[in-house]
Amino acid sequence: QVQLVESGGGLVQPGGSLRLSCAASGSIFSINAMGWYRQPPGKQRELVAASTSGGTTNYADSVKGRFTISSDNAKNTVYLQMNGLKPEDTAVYYCNFVVRRAHWSTSPATYWGQGTQVTVSS
Repeated sequence: QVQLVESGGGLVQPGGSLRLSCAASGSIFSINAMGWYRQPPGKQRELVAASTSGGTTNYADSVKGRFTISSDNAKNTVYLQMNGLKPEDTAVYYCNFVVRRAHWSTSPATYWGQGTQVTVSS
């Protein structure tokens, strides 16, 4: 089993910044991809940012130029730096890891954090 623990959410004024962290623990042979999703109240979960082991990144159009995804592989941790926050960024943010649990594993496994609330006041 793999456990993901998120931190860094909170209340911030428009234009402010937050840095989210998500640390994975457990049986991980390698990490194929990491990402951040968010779910605004009453809406569907959406992709915010993602990165792969190959070094590619992808961002939602709504956050390009404001959010940056990064990682520390030695700590199995992914970060989301959020600058220039807007009220529409208010949501529960979830981290996501796609991992290979062992060298003999035939398929990747996906794990989710428990979510952290980000509220941007106006």
